[in-house]
Amino acid sequence: MVTLPHDRMDQLVRRFEMLEIQMAAGPEPDAYVKMAAEYSELQDIVAKIREFSGVEAEKRDLEAMLVDKTTDPEMRALAEDELPELKERLETLAQEIQILLLPKDAADERNAILEIRAGTGGDEAALFAGDLFRMYERYAADRGWKVEVIDASDGEAGGFKEIIATVSGRGVFSRLKFESGVHRVQRVPATEASGRIHTSAATVAVLPEAEEVDVNIRPDDIRIDTMRASGAGGQHVNTTDSAVRITHLPTGIVVVQAEKSQHQNRARAMQVLRAKLYDMERSKAAEERSEARRLQVGSGDRSERIRTYNFPQGRITDHRINLTLYKLDRAMEGDIDEVISALISDHQSKLLLELGQNG
Repeated sequence: MVTLPHDRMDQLVRRFEMLEIQMAAGPEPDAYVKMAAEYSELQDIVAKIREFSGVEAEKRDLEAMLVDKTTDPEMRALAEDELPELKERLETLAQEIQILLLPKDAADERNAILEIRAGTGGDEAALFAGDLFRMYERYAADRGWKVEVIDASDGEAGGFKEIIATVSGRGVFSRLKFESGVHRVQRVPATEASGRIHTSAATVAVLPEAEEVDVNIRPDDIRIDTMRASGAGGQHVNTTDSAVRITHLPTGIVVVQAEKSQHQNRARAMQVLRAKLYDMERSKAAEERSEARRLQVGSGDRSERIRTYNFPQGRITDHRINLTLYKLDRAMEGDIDEVISALISDHQSKLLLELGQNG
């Protein structure tokens, strides 16, 4: 049986009930927004805790009936039948509560910046980068998220040499953060006359979107260059005469944005730059906490091969958790929730193990 921190659970329920009272009293709008955010965050775990308490009370009642010698034989038989089921339900709820009590990644509820770049494989790699982008686009649509392309560079035979987009919605980063890394494809290119299987790759980076308060970018630390774009920025992007390039001098990070509006270019380039700097700070902090670093699924290194899409065999394999599914056609249509959920479960299991060892 999972051991639960009942004091912590009681504390969360009390806090939830206090928020209900405070919100009903009609606080100032700013205070109400903060309370509502905390209330929403606590809602799921408090519901599970209350359900656990109810099932626990039922279990106690049944056990009392079984030790009471005056209990009617028919009622005793019913209690004996129901007790194993209640114990099983309690164990399931305890495991669910334990996961809900795990330390949260502060960035989990944020929107994300999604970057996909063609790697080795020439035109075929660019086509694969396009396939990956459409896969994430469809996955996002199924979850009610919004995808907005920030910048794109078309491949010569289709697809993208590079595409950058924002993905907005509830819990975006929490579900996409383990997608960062090298994605490999094995298939026969349409242009291959001999029918030989080629291996190509594309790199995916998922960054939590950062607010201005998260990253302090001093005006002296950036250089902004305006230039004429070399051509269309991809099928998702308008042609432009005024691309903007921002260089962050302390880190050497360069962000280029090409849209019709120079003002919009600057705002979007700063949005991507903030996300990159925020991600750099998060990675540095994770490396400094070696224990936390080990908990990541894979190393988090974007040069690491994380997944293979094998078209001849119709399979998708995630190498970090040794998961293989023979549903590649559905995966490319955005049906990747099974893979993402498995990665999250693996991460949670490692966190639980780590907490158990430290406890």
